[in-house]
Amino acid sequence: MKYYSTNGKAPVATLEKAVVKGLAEDKGLYMPERIKPLPKEFFEKCDKMTFQEVACSVADCFFGEDVETEALHRIVCDTLAFDCPVVKVTDSIYSLELFHGPTLAFKDVGARFMARLLQYFLRKEGNGDDVNVLVATSGDTGSAVANGFLGVEGIHVYVLYPKGKVSPIQECQFTTLGRNITALEVDGVFDDCQALVKSAFMDEELNAHMRLTSANSINVARFLPQAFYYFWAYAQMKRLGKADSLVCCVPSGNFGNICAALFGHRMGLPIKRFIAANNANDIFFRFLQSGEYHPKASVQTLANAMDVGDPSNFARIWDLYGRSHKNITALISGATYKDEDIARIMRECYDETGYTLDPHGACGYQALKDGLQKGETGFFCETAHPAKFKEKVDAILSCNVAIPERLQAFMRGEKQSVEMSKDFADFKRYLMMQ
Repeated sequence: MKYYSTNGKAPVATLEKAVVKGLAEDKGLYMPERIKPLPKEFFEKCDKMTFQEVACSVADCFFGEDVETEALHRIVCDTLAFDCPVVKVTDSIYSLELFHGPTLAFKDVGARFMARLLQYFLRKEGNGDDVNVLVATSGDTGSAVANGFLGVEGIHVYVLYPKGKVSPIQECQFTTLGRNITALEVDGVFDDCQALVKSAFMDEELNAHMRLTSANSINVARFLPQAFYYFWAYAQMKRLGKADSLVCCVPSGNFGNICAALFGHRMGLPIKRFIAANNANDIFFRFLQSGEYHPKASVQTLANAMDVGDPSNFARIWDLYGRSHKNITALISGATYKDEDIARIMRECYDETGYTLDPHGACGYQALKDGLQKGETGFFCETAHPAKFKEKVDAILSCNVAIPERLQAFMRGEKQSVEMSKDFADFKRYLMMQ
């Protein structure tokens, strides 16, 4: 399989180059030249398969031409050492719980897969050079990537996060690890962190000094594996007899998660339509309404992992649907919720159903509740465990969310971080000394 750039000016790449480089030479995002559909028989029997079996079938379509089958299936099964169950919230709304991995967030799937695939290519290459992974985070990406890569030989991870703008529990999940993980506390917002990462990839002197790649959802090895759990959600809903007229709603920030779902749809995933749920950072929602895309500075919200003012993966969605607003809106609708809405939604859902939402899942739940039509059933992504936002959730619901032991272990560690300005010259200077 070859991969081309969304900007159309870089040479096509192999999967290995796309994974190791992360970003194309023309600053575009890599896209596979073909999206292979799954056979009809897969959908007929997927409700009788395990999560790992479902994921291996999907992985074979994505990566089977470039990775030996045995090695690929080993990577998949090692990645998915936990479940992503569908849980009933109301008669027509189900939660796809993506918080059962090591860091209790949906990004565990993509981060663990990418770490293992990158190590596979490094071992195959055998040139001995370390790879340096740069990752910008608004919360969960940093912890998932840091823990996914922790202790992986030949790889060093630099996590860039906005100072004071991630939850204390999220912060401790990537600042207490040490070893091959370095946390950089940037005096700015998420978009500043993301801009530093992208600028690093474009700097010739820096790239001559060290091998760089990204573990953000701009990397094909990060976002594509997230399709695994959408197929698994369908299989579970089919098992429940709820797979007809199925709607999928994804809380969206950098749009890698919904992008994976849309790739799944192109492979034959029988989802009727999709809803992208935004917080107050409503750039995509406004695009759906007007057909015009106008990035702007992000604003800080309760759902901080969605605080993105210029979502990278919009370029992939735009490319996937032939750069046509009409094609996109035929399949995808949007919703947007301010902080006061999110708090109200969390309280109402808890009081009416007993289900505890985190602020991001609250956007997904309400978008489904507002948008489901007669005869439809929907599932939304509950992207992180509510305990990761304990202070907010406790205050909003007047409760005491239990902190899982996995999170408590992170909280007992000592913070290790390097303060950094949002000036690229400072960031470059730091990396050149490593």
